[in-house]
Amino acid sequence: MAILPPIRGDGTPTDTVPVQGGVPKIHPGGQGEFLDKIEPAEELMELNMGPQHPATHGVLRLVLSLDGERVRACRPDIGYLHTGFEKSFESHTYQQCIPLTDRMDYLAPPINNFGFALAVEKLMGIEIPPRGQYIRVIVAELSRIASHLIWLGTHAMDLGATTAFMYCYRERDQILDIMEWISGVRMMTSFIRVGGLLADVPSEFVSMVKAFTAAFPQRVDEYEGLLTANPIWRQRTIGLGVMDAATAIGYGCSGATLRGSGVPYDVRKAQPYSSYDHFQFDVPIGIRGDVYDRYLVRVREMREACRIIDQAIAGLPGGPVNTSDRKVMLPPRAEIDNSMESLIHHFKISTEGFRPLPGSCYSAVESARGELGFFIVSDGGNRPYRCKVRGPSFSNLSALSQMVKDEMVSDVVAVIGSIDIILGDIDR
Repeated sequence: MAILPPIRGDGTPTDTVPVQGGVPKIHPGGQGEFLDKIEPAEELMELNMGPQHPATHGVLRLVLSLDGERVRACRPDIGYLHTGFEKSFESHTYQQCIPLTDRMDYLAPPINNFGFALAVEKLMGIEIPPRGQYIRVIVAELSRIASHLIWLGTHAMDLGATTAFMYCYRERDQILDIMEWISGVRMMTSFIRVGGLLADVPSEFVSMVKAFTAAFPQRVDEYEGLLTANPIWRQRTIGLGVMDAATAIGYGCSGATLRGSGVPYDVRKAQPYSSYDHFQFDVPIGIRGDVYDRYLVRVREMREACRIIDQAIAGLPGGPVNTSDRKVMLPPRAEIDNSMESLIHHFKISTEGFRPLPGSCYSAVESARGELGFFIVSDGGNRPYRCKVRGPSFSNLSALSQMVKDEMVSDVVAVIGSIDIILGDIDR
């Protein structure tokens, strides 16, 4: 975007006026004669945005260099929420790590459980029964929708559209009701475990999910009716925070932040896991790579998640949900009463956990924010020797400095909202 120079009262651009330190150099005699020509000195103001700012969506500090109201540079300063999850993994048994993963991305906790469990299962060569895989997919996609609803409601409210916030919370509350019904907890469910699930879902689960997916497409229509064609919304989002595909790839972006720039990369398609290759769904992409495109991509992703859930519910197989390997999963209660071997396995798993063979692996899932990967190293013990998390929000946030360069300071809020960061995913 071209920036016109300021204009003086007589209509002459000020860049033709010799100044010194931003002030015209006047002849000592007071005649107003300019002694020489000195190039204008660029004066930038440094502004701290956050860390306690409602639009940073967490304790994020942005150091902005401003030329008037124009952002010339942006430096994200993180670490205010640092929790040390990666080191905490190394002091807990593998199954004890599941509650820690819940809290990294606290808006879609089951997807974090999913990613960690898949990495450990890959390390141990464990196969999950089809019913367990389908239920994992259903729960993960419900979590994706719930996370996108929080994003849409808060993003819209940041830009002054408060009605969408109330609408989105209405549907998210229904998803949390389902989570509470299957796990006893609304948010930090720890429902997906290494080797399968906490338990099979209750009989009411299918009817509750069907009722939600039947009504949800019309609810998305309501969100779009409020925003998609709204001239104020379009004015605040189109052409703002533009990032082309090459830049997005260079920063390591993923999720809707990458797909909004026109790159059709989705881990569920590129590296299918847990039966995702059994379902038909599309990967929405943008064309301009701006705030508006990232909005459209996430809204359409909610529709696609609803499609996946419908297919998984329609084809939900019967049978067990957990692996039959008694050295990994606790034996059923009925077996403990009749088998000494099952009782021993129950005791060993409860007190010591299981021990993967020495080795390492990397496994990734498509979280609500992008590629969430876990790199785990085992030394043969009952705890990870090393665990490194590839958090999507960390890479996506790194591109913020590029997206807000030369934009107005008031538009920084819109750009932050469009990349949907979670600070727990960054300060891990």
